[in-house]
Amino acid sequence: MPHFDPITQDGLVELIVVRVRELGERALVAIDGADAAEPDTMAHGIATALRDTGRTAEVVALHDYIRPASLRMEFGRTDEMSYRTAWFDYAALDREVIQALRRDARWLPALWNEARDRSARSPIRTAVTDTVLFVAGPMLLGRGLAFDLTVHLDMSEPALRRRTPADDLWTIPALLHHDRDNSSAPTFFIRWDHPDRPALRIDDTARR
Repeated sequence: MPHFDPITQDGLVELIVVRVRELGERALVAIDGADAAEPDTMAHGIATALRDTGRTAEVVALHDYIRPASLRMEFGRTDEMSYRTAWFDYAALDREVIQALRRDARWLPALWNEARDRSARSPIRTAVTDTVLFVAGPMLLGRGLAFDLTVHLDMSEPALRRRTPADDLWTIPALLHHDRDNSSAPTFFIRWDHPDRPALRIDDTARR
């Protein structure tokens, strides 16, 4: 049976960096978590620590692959199904980041500027041989995206309600529904209700 061991954030970062360094050339890592879990912040922390070991690391935020407002709000701003299926352009992320890195050693850092609701006009980046891309954002797992390593920052409903801004509370049912439907097991499953006191799930067998 799995159990949870307490771990510090620094210890968690160190553990993930060790595993990432075992990956091959041009690797892709998902940092999956609700916005309330701040997966972007975690991704940047791990990327910084990885760079300190001499490996190239960059972060791609899922919010830079958000769809235009006219598409994601077609059925209203607070539609749960739209948030799960139409809010973020996972297909474009797969095409312009994941597949592009593997096939052409390049990636597009951002597709859409959420604040301005216009094209990000971001130039394509070329990846050196040892590049690791961290993709951070909500509901990344369970979509068939070919990551080499996955980290899930898991938050309970009460924790989500504590840490989610009032205007975004409507997203919580969608996040919980996605987690219930997702059967894929991350490499690292982290209880993140209290980010200053995370806990790491320890399974009987290693999972990917």
